[in-house]
Amino acid sequence: MSESTLNFLNNWRAAMLLLTPISAAIGILIFVFYKIKLSTTKVYKAKYDLVSKHEYKFLLSAHVFIAGAIFFVCNTYEAEGLTHSFMWFWIRLFISLCIGVLYGYVALLMLKFYYPTQQAKRLKVYRYAPRVNPKTGNKMKLLSEEEEDAYLDEGMQAEEDVFSVDYDVWIDEDTGDTHIEKYEGRLHAMECDRCGFQTLKLEKEEITKEVSDHEDGELIKHYKCTYCKRIKRKTVNLSHEKSASDFKITESTKLIEDPLNMGAKVILIKMDIHISGGRVESYEFQNMVEAQKFLKEFELSKLEEEEQA
Repeated sequence: MSESTLNFLNNWRAAMLLLTPISAAIGILIFVFYKIKLSTTKVYKAKYDLVSKHEYKFLLSAHVFIAGAIFFVCNTYEAEGLTHSFMWFWIRLFISLCIGVLYGYVALLMLKFYYPTQQAKRLKVYRYAPRVNPKTGNKMKLLSEEEEDAYLDEGMQAEEDVFSVDYDVWIDEDTGDTHIEKYEGRLHAMECDRCGFQTLKLEKEEITKEVSDHEDGELIKHYKCTYCKRIKRKTVNLSHEKSASDFKITESTKLIEDPLNMGAKVILIKMDIHISGGRVESYEFQNMVEAQKFLKEFELSKLEEEEQA
């Protein structure tokens, strides 16, 4: 074996020994930093926003660096009689890559399928944990959907009506102090560029150019703000290939409560909408009326626009 090859293999192993603890340390530091940030966040709404918007990215980043550490440490393995073999270098590199990718893939599957359920449980705890009035120290009461309308302006109520935003109103019954928290709704409506509320809703679609077997078509979408009545139009190209927009939930879609007539009380309705390409959107409702209203307002095109954006 040439001296240059031997030097390369020695330098490679030294680099792997150096990168292993560095990559592992970065992954652990990312995880610890996030946990410290979460534990030091005292306001429940802030905890909710941190978990819902940033936790997945922190966990994914941590796993990526841990997977890198696994790849590096596997590249330091020495086999008797093969340590300075260039063939062993390639074999070890391939095996290390497989192990690192395997760890990353398993971690990704856990984040994709197991993590959302655990995250939803924690978010529910943060959202509905009793609030305390910072002025008096009194416990505050969460108002029902019907009661909270008296404390929301017309724009806020319009956002709730199209499921783009959900507001929680907490009230101190002794002093009358209120605290309003804003959450993302079940549908991600567009924000109106006139009034600023997320109430821009698709009214109708007009095909201006038909789709052919070899040429895309053209569609004009007409939007209307349910609050300020602004009208907006958007031109969309229609692919000649079948898309998820062919799927539609209509008003004929029904939910049947207590089909066995056993007097059971519905405490939660969970709806999973499976879209072509493997994407799944999950929604939860507290009662049948809310679920039926959602089905009536639901338009899959909004989900497609959000994914394209």
